[in-house]
Amino acid sequence: QVHLVESGGGLVQTGDSLRLSCAASGSISDYPMGWFRQSPGKEREFVASINWNGGRTYYTDSVEDRFAISRARNTVYLQMNSLKSDDAGVYYCARGRMYMAIGTSTATADNFDSWGQGTQVTVSS
Repeated sequence: QVHLVESGGGLVQTGDSLRLSCAASGSISDYPMGWFRQSPGKEREFVASINWNGGRTYYTDSVEDRFAISRARNTVYLQMNSLKSDDAGVYYCARGRMYMAIGTSTATADNFDSWGQGTQVTVSS
Protein backbone atom coordinates (compact mmCIF):
# COMPACT_ATOMS: atom_id res chain seq x y z
CA GLN A 1 0.00 0.00 0.00
CA VAL A 2 1.18 3.54 -0.68
CA HIS A 3 0.06 6.90 0.61
CA LEU A 4 0.48 9.84 -1.77
CA VAL A 5 0.42 13.51 -0.76
CA GLU A 6 0.45 16.27 -3.34
CA SER A 7 1.62 19.80 -2.67
CA GLY A 8 2.67 22.94 -4.52
CA GLY A 9 -0.62 24.08 -5.96
CA GLY A 10 -1.79 27.65 -5.73
CA LEU A 11 -3.08 30.72 -7.48
CA VAL A 12 -0.96 31.97 -10.37
CA GLN A 13 -1.38 34.19 -13.39
CA THR A 14 -1.38 33.14 -17.01
CA GLY A 15 2.18 32.50 -18.14
CA ASP A 16 3.48 31.73 -14.66
CA SER A 17 5.11 28.51 -13.48
CA LEU A 18 4.39 26.08 -10.67
CA ARG A 19 6.10 22.96 -9.43
CA LEU A 20 3.92 20.26 -7.95
CA SER A 21 5.31 17.57 -5.69
CA CYS A 22 3.94 14.18 -4.75
CA ALA A 23 5.47 12.60 -1.68
CA ALA A 24 5.00 8.85 -1.30
CA SER A 25 4.93 6.88 1.90
CA GLY A 26 5.45 3.35 0.71
CA SER A 27 7.08 1.90 -2.33
CA ILE A 28 6.91 3.54 -5.71
CA SER A 29 10.33 2.54 -7.00
CA ASP A 30 9.04 -0.26 -9.23
CA TYR A 31 5.96 1.58 -10.38
CA PRO A 32 5.16 4.14 -13.04
CA MET A 33 3.68 7.35 -11.71
CA GLY A 34 1.25 9.76 -13.24
CA TRP A 35 -0.36 13.14 -12.86
CA PHE A 36 -4.01 13.74 -13.64
CA ARG A 37 -6.20 16.81 -13.30
CA GLN A 38 -9.87 17.51 -12.92
CA SER A 39 -11.79 20.73 -13.28
CA PRO A 40 -15.43 21.33 -12.29
CA GLY A 41 -17.90 19.54 -14.53
CA LYS A 42 -15.21 17.58 -16.32
CA GLU A 43 -13.85 14.10 -16.03
CA ARG A 44 -10.44 13.46 -14.58
CA GLU A 45 -7.94 13.70 -17.40
CA PHE A 46 -4.44 12.38 -17.88
CA VAL A 47 -1.62 14.92 -17.84
CA ALA A 48 1.71 13.09 -17.68
CA SER A 49 3.35 9.85 -16.67
CA ILE A 50 6.84 8.58 -15.98
CA ASN A 51 8.03 5.01 -16.05
CA TRP A 52 9.39 3.13 -13.06
CA ASN A 53 13.03 4.19 -13.50
CA GLY A 54 12.43 7.67 -14.84
CA GLY A 55 13.80 6.81 -18.24
CA ARG A 56 10.65 7.52 -20.18
CA THR A 57 7.93 10.12 -19.96
CA TYR A 58 4.63 10.64 -21.70
CA TYR A 59 2.38 13.71 -21.91
CA THR A 60 -0.99 14.68 -23.14
CA ASP A 61 -0.67 16.86 -26.23
CA SER A 62 -1.83 20.07 -24.59
CA VAL A 63 1.07 20.12 -22.11
CA GLU A 64 3.79 18.41 -24.16
CA ASP A 65 6.11 21.43 -24.51
CA ARG A 66 5.26 23.14 -21.22
CA PHE A 67 5.20 20.51 -18.48
CA ALA A 68 7.89 18.14 -17.26
CA ILE A 69 7.41 15.14 -15.01
CA SER A 70 10.32 13.76 -13.03
CA ARG A 71 10.98 11.53 -10.05
CA ALA A 72 13.56 11.18 -7.32
CA ARG A 73 13.39 8.47 -4.68
CA ASN A 74 9.92 8.68 -3.15
CA THR A 75 8.86 11.96 -4.74
CA VAL A 76 7.36 12.74 -8.11
CA TYR A 77 7.35 16.24 -9.54
CA LEU A 78 5.42 18.09 -12.19
CA GLN A 79 7.06 21.28 -13.41
CA MET A 80 4.43 23.40 -15.13
CA ASN A 81 5.50 26.37 -17.23
CA SER A 82 3.59 28.91 -19.32
CA LEU A 83 0.39 28.10 -17.50
CA LYS A 84 -2.89 28.71 -19.26
CA SER A 85 -6.42 29.05 -17.93
CA ASP A 86 -7.20 25.57 -19.29
CA ASP A 87 -4.56 24.13 -16.96
CA ALA A 88 -6.59 25.01 -13.89
CA GLY A 89 -8.01 22.22 -11.76
CA VAL A 90 -7.25 19.80 -9.01
CA TYR A 91 -4.07 17.88 -9.77
CA TYR A 92 -3.77 14.30 -8.58
CA CYS A 93 -0.75 12.10 -8.31
CA ALA A 94 -1.26 8.38 -8.91
CA ARG A 95 0.69 5.14 -8.92
CA GLY A 96 0.36 2.78 -11.85
CA ARG A 97 0.67 -0.99 -11.98
CA MET A 98 4.11 -2.40 -11.30
CA TYR A 99 6.42 -2.08 -14.33
CA MET A 100 3.51 -0.97 -16.48
CA ALA A 101 4.64 0.55 -19.79
CA ILE A 102 3.56 4.14 -20.18
CA GLY A 103 2.02 5.60 -23.29
CA THR A 104 -1.27 6.17 -25.01
CA SER A 105 -2.84 2.86 -24.04
CA THR A 106 -2.18 3.31 -20.31
CA ALA A 107 -2.91 7.04 -20.05
CA THR A 108 -6.22 6.48 -18.31
CA ALA A 109 -7.24 6.59 -14.68
CA ASP A 110 -8.16 2.90 -14.54
CA ASN A 111 -4.50 1.96 -15.02
CA PHE A 112 -3.55 3.73 -11.79
CA ASP A 113 -4.62 2.25 -8.50
CA SER A 114 -3.40 4.55 -5.73
CA TRP A 115 -4.26 8.23 -5.60
CA GLY A 116 -3.45 11.28 -3.56
CA GLN A 117 -5.99 13.78 -2.31
CA GLY A 118 -5.10 16.41 -4.91
CA THR A 119 -3.77 19.95 -4.94
CA GLN A 120 -5.63 22.90 -6.43
CA VAL A 121 -4.14 24.91 -9.28
CA THR A 122 -5.89 28.15 -10.16
CA VAL A 123 -4.79 30.21 -13.15
CA SER A 124 -5.94 33.78 -13.30
CA SER A 125 -5.88 35.86 -16.46
